[in-house]
Amino acid sequence: MPLTSWSMPASDAVIDGGFAIYVHWPFCLAKCPYCDFNSHVRERIDEASWRDALLAELAHYAGRVGKRVVNSIFFGGGTPSLMSPASVEAVIDAVGKHWSFADDVEITLEANPTSVEAEKFAGFAQAGVNRVSMGIQALNDADLKALGREHSVREALVALEIGRQHFKRLSFDLIYTRPDQTPDAWAAELEQALALSAGHLSLYQLTIEEGTAFHTAWRNGRLQLPDDDCAAELYDLTQEMTAAAGLPAYEISNHARLGEESRHNLVYWRYGDYVGVGPGAHGRLTIDGKRFATAQRHKPEGWLEAVQSRGHGSVEDAIISNRESAEEMVMMGLRLAEGLDLNRLQAVAGEALSTLIDQQQLAHLEQQGLVVQRDHRLVATEQGRLVLNALTAALLTDA
Repeated sequence: MPLTSWSMPASDAVIDGGFAIYVHWPFCLAKCPYCDFNSHVRERIDEASWRDALLAELAHYAGRVGKRVVNSIFFGGGTPSLMSPASVEAVIDAVGKHWSFADDVEITLEANPTSVEAEKFAGFAQAGVNRVSMGIQALNDADLKALGREHSVREALVALEIGRQHFKRLSFDLIYTRPDQTPDAWAAELEQALALSAGHLSLYQLTIEEGTAFHTAWRNGRLQLPDDDCAAELYDLTQEMTAAAGLPAYEISNHARLGEESRHNLVYWRYGDYVGVGPGAHGRLTIDGKRFATAQRHKPEGWLEAVQSRGHGSVEDAIISNRESAEEMVMMGLRLAEGLDLNRLQAVAGEALSTLIDQQQLAHLEQQGLVVQRDHRLVATEQGRLVLNALTAALLTDA
């Protein structure tokens, strides 16, 4: 079957993909053993210098991009809730000065329960944040400890309550397919999560990434994950329970009630434009009809030095060909329940669909029940999403 039914809202952001700002704060209280994000632990941080550098980077991109309507700002990391509300407010004000805000602009800040307190959340809300995304990751203390988290379940529940008091919209993350996790245990935990949910859940399968402490433990045989059959059972259980609770998957790992989808991530998946500022941040920008890929210097101190010395920390600023853009758009769009807009794909690529999509492969994949076409959109089915990389490779013709 196709993905659980989901109605696509009508807006300019759907038509052109939208425009978003991503702000990376690279610092954490501790490094989680499964995390391969660009996050770092530092004893001291000169926050004023980091804030000024983010503002300089935004000014740099504003000069390149020109006037746009901002659909979302996302403070990610790292742990951006370690920032002061004053710094968050300064960034939001700068975005508003350089560009204009959509009427329903979404401004999200990621937070860990350990960094949550009522006074600070109130300050973030006053600064303009209207959505918080919490990295809870598990709802039992033993697994929280195994995942290297700094909070307890009780602290997480308190954080959720504080979040509800200050923000109109709230989401939290959980990780499953954890070591020794059974379907019954996950069902009980997910049932609790759904009861706590305010409309959006991000549910990720634990993956072992090179360079992490978990990768070393797994390679040495000290860490065992559920086998493929159990992982598939946990995945199916996740889809069934979230759909039954009214939070179907609108993307592979993200579940929401209608209207509660992450507008920021939808910009990515709909292949919109986004500015990325901060160490290691990436961007995709359309300037004078050309699509650019941007990337920031990865190491925090190197990024800060570059911005202070030359006004920006970019290490990549390359034009992407129409064909490369089309390939990226296919890979992103098939992650969504709404699917891939074939008319927009053709416009982005500047060539006929028959030269982009292998028509024989498309017919074959439809016969196998891996994709369906409806309303000028190509949608991966539940089965198709399980083999998405192979599906994308099969659909795209050779340039």
